[in-house]
Amino acid sequence: MKPIYLALATFLAFTLPAFAQHEHPDEHGGRPAAPPPRRGPAPYKGAPKAPDEHRDYRDQPDHPNAPHVDRGRVWVGHDQGRDDQRFHQDHPFEHGRFEGGFGPSHHWRLGGGDPHRFHFGSWYWSVAPWELGFVDGWLWDSDDIVIYDDPDHPGWYLAYNMRLGTYVHVEYLGG
Repeated sequence: MKPIYLALATFLAFTLPAFAQHEHPDEHGGRPAAPPPRRGPAPYKGAPKAPDEHRDYRDQPDHPNAPHVDRGRVWVGHDQGRDDQRFHQDHPFEHGRFEGGFGPSHHWRLGGGDPHRFHFGSWYWSVAPWELGFVDGWLWDSDDIVIYDDPDHPGWYLAYNMRLGTYVHVEYLGG
């Protein structure tokens, strides 16, 4: 009987890790975690889209109705252009520039707060007021985010939520 138990133990040792790696939605209803985009959006070159409170961001039936990154490279919703007055700041980078690290090699765990003032590490941030509706599902004490520079709007950054696959414009408040 011992050879059967040894064969069963060997089989389980090789198959259980495969089941553990299968992607499932997390317990908070987010999409399965996907790798963050390798880079932020390119500067927008088309005609700017007018702000629309009721815009639908679902470019596919199963995608969120919020700015998101499709296939790790298409920044759906980053099409306002440089002239959108919502992004104008009289003093861009008033609290300094974030120097903690950008892009997928820098994952930051949210450490508390709310959309008006949240932090990770010793850096504080605020979500753009017109995008507050896009962060309703964010977990302010545990979600992992990635920060990207916004190439079109000086003084703004993009915070990509790795659990949800969505992003919002954020302002750096200092450290």
